[in-house]
Amino acid sequence: MTDGQRHFSFFWKRWWVVVKDAAQIVLLSGGLDSVVNLALALQKGSVSLALTFDYGQRARAQETKAAGRISAFYTIRHRVVSLPWMAALGGAAILEQRSLPPRVCPQDLDDPIRSAESARAVWVPNRNGVFVQIAAAYAEAEQADWVVAGFNREEAASFPDNSGDFLETVNAALRYSTRTGVRVRSFTLDMDKVQIVRTGLELGVPLEDVWSCYLGGERMCGQCESCRRFQRAVAGTRIEEIVKERFAP
Repeated sequence: MTDGQRHFSFFWKRWWVVVKDAAQIVLLSGGLDSVVNLALALQKGSVSLALTFDYGQRARAQETKAAGRISAFYTIRHRVVSLPWMAALGGAAILEQRSLPPRVCPQDLDDPIRSAESARAVWVPNRNGVFVQIAAAYAEAEQADWVVAGFNREEAASFPDNSGDFLETVNAALRYSTRTGVRVRSFTLDMDKVQIVRTGLELGVPLEDVWSCYLGGERMCGQCESCRRFQRAVAGTRIEEIVKERFAP
């Protein structure tokens, strides 16, 4: 081994130790993306806290239950943050006392016009921006290095706050708004839902416990965009039949 190779090997090991030991706070909605990101975060380092937000959404009780089950499964400290003021901001269909989220057919998922319509209907003003900044405050207070969010390229096409550009811009702002240099990352940023499910299964994630529905009934509705994407992602996998039982007939 040359001196240059020894230097590179030493640098790589030092870098990996830093990343492996980095403390993280995970945004945990109880849905597919956030749950798999929690599992991936635990592969990279320690997770000091999982945060779930109650912002008046229809599914808040089910999301909180799912996030609680997942946190208990991984023995991670879990906290629910209440944001009642967000419910009064706009007419998003995922909030209570608003019109229901639009029903989506499977073929609509890859239709940019229908996807844009659905995104407009369920959009909550600056939701991910608020979540990330609150999580960054927790991270700074608890001396965590990272906030982990469940973004993905499939939904980034219609939700810009799931995109790499959003992540890059938020991290630029956090260099000024946190003294400790908290950063945000998403391990699924470049994945679609099928890849996220595959990754979750490889890691042994209890995907049958996730809640991926805009509504808050006893079972997932199976007709909103979030449900349709989850159904498509698990199709043909070993958990497809188990997950089917979670949906309304």
